Order: sequence, then structure tokens, then C-alpha cells
Amino acid sequence: MQVTETTNIPEIWGGIECTINRVQDRFFDQLAYSGHYTREGDIAQLAKTGIRKIRYPILWEKHQPQRESIIDWTWTQNQLRELKAHNIDVIAGLVHHGSGPAFTHLLDDQFPFLLAEYAAKVAEQFPEIQYYTPVNEPLTTARFSGLYGFWYPHKTDDGSFLKALINEMKGVVLSMQAIRKINPQAKLVQTED
Repeated sequence: MQVTETTNIPEIWGGIECTINRVQDRFFDQLAYSGHYTREGDIAQLAKTGIRKIRYPILWEKHQPQRESIIDWTWTQNQLRELKAHNIDVIAGLVHHGSGPAFTHLLDDQFPFLLAEYAAKVAEQFPEIQYYTPVNEPLTTARFSGLYGFWYPHKTDDGSFLKALINEMKGVVLSMQAIRKINPQAKLVQTED
């Protein structure tokens, strides 16, 4: 009988801080501020860490700033191709501490349905993606947007906080349903602080 030794080395998973948050009527894009959109070599540097899965931004606010926007997937497609070349699985992040594009927000009754429409577009464009985080840290985002008033829609009451949180969670459920119509094997990776 031959005995083989196995190791239980955990995989390294990570994410890029990629918030596009709205304050009043201005959007603040951390990927633009960090230079990630224009700097070559970021993914190669990430790959050197041994990372196996990365929450990577395919952010709604960036790709569909207006409801009628024709989405240009070129940059994202190139990034995903490079991640695949480095054997890094993508966890698609659709909303990261944001309130959605200018045509909606966390208190809009249509927010969950609009997010699900966008999620379906992402799944159609990138059917190879297996993992999704439709809304990153919904509790944190609801607090900063609906309870503390720092982010859009700048509310400071329990009712707004709860409505924002419910809309985000409903958006997660509807998004995953829309994604799974295209890719039944898709998995939810939910994050919270």
C-alpha cells in the first residue's frame, strides 16, 4: 500500500478596491484614481502573489452610465483574457459600494430589476464567468448611503437604510436568477464586512 502525502494549502482569493461611489451628482471612480484603467502590468503583478480567484470589477456605473448606453466591453474583455492567461478565476463584481448609474439609486423601486438586467448582459457577454458578487458589502453600502448620509442618496434615517439594504439584497437575488438563466452553474460569492 502506497501512502501519499497531501497538503491543505488554502487558495488565495482577493479583490481590487474598485468603488464607484456617488456624492451628490459626482461619481468617484477608484480605478481611475489608482491608474488601473491605463497602467499595464497590474494583472501580472497580482498573478505573482499566487492569487487563484479575484473579485474583478465589471461595474454597472462604468459600463452603463445611461440607460440607453451601448456598452463597450473591450477593456474588460482584455482584462479578463489576461486574468485567464494567468489562471486566475474571476468573481465578477457588478456594484461595489455604489448606488448604480445616474438613472437609478438604492431607494429606487426599480433598482433591483435594473441591476438584474445589467447582470444578464454581463452573463451574456462573458458566459465563461462562474462566480458573481452582484452587490459588494450591501450592509456597509446601505449604512453609508441610507443611514450616515455620506453617499448618494444621502439619507440619514432607518427607513432609508432598510429600503436600500432590501433593494440591494433583492438585486442580488434577481441578478443571480438572471445570470443562472444564461449560466445555470453560476455561483454567488457574497461579501460583507
